[in-house]
Amino acid sequence: TPEECHAVREWIQRGGRLLLIADHAPMGSANQILARELGVTMGEGFTYDPKHSVAGSPSSIIFSRENRMLANHAITRGRNTAEQVNKVVAFTGQSLKGPPGSISILNLADTAFDRADRTSVDSRPIAGPSQGLVFRLGRGRVAVMGEAAMLSAQLGGANRRPMGMNVKGNDDRQFALNLMHWLSGRLR
Repeated sequence: TPEECHAVREWIQRGGRLLLIADHAPMGSANQILARELGVTMGEGFTYDPKHSVAGSPSSIIFSRENRMLANHAITRGRNTAEQVNKVVAFTGQSLKGPPGSISILNLADTAFDRADRTSVDSRPIAGPSQGLVFRLGRGRVAVMGEAAMLSAQLGGANRRPMGMNVKGNDDRQFALNLMHWLSGRLR
């Protein structure tokens, strides 16, 4: 309810920490009340970027230091070189726009676009330039991710296709750990 979401915001301002993971549709609309309370706009669809994705999978977006879509932030730097994140792969998800002062750590390129659903061929502009963002709210911290699989370890479908942390060659596992360290205050 709006009242519950307002209570969450007040809790964060007093020093609470929130990780809000809202995947592709319909998750964006399911989280819209809380997102609005925090000043976040969610795309509420499916985000694609054929130019910056895994070959043959335009919704598996690659955020890397090489393509400059992975921000230089405490979360991506880690506490030492062993914790540095160089490549995060998202598995669909939605676009995000954060409130003033927020920092996009997973930056969408100009070639990204949203679709209302997986079967649509009509593209629409992205809701915001991010698929992952962080910000401070009062004495608290907030991380909002527009994609869930990168923070999980899945074997999906009849073929048990690896997703998230199970995919070799990405730093999704370290990204998730660093994200938790930032929320806890262990990373500044």
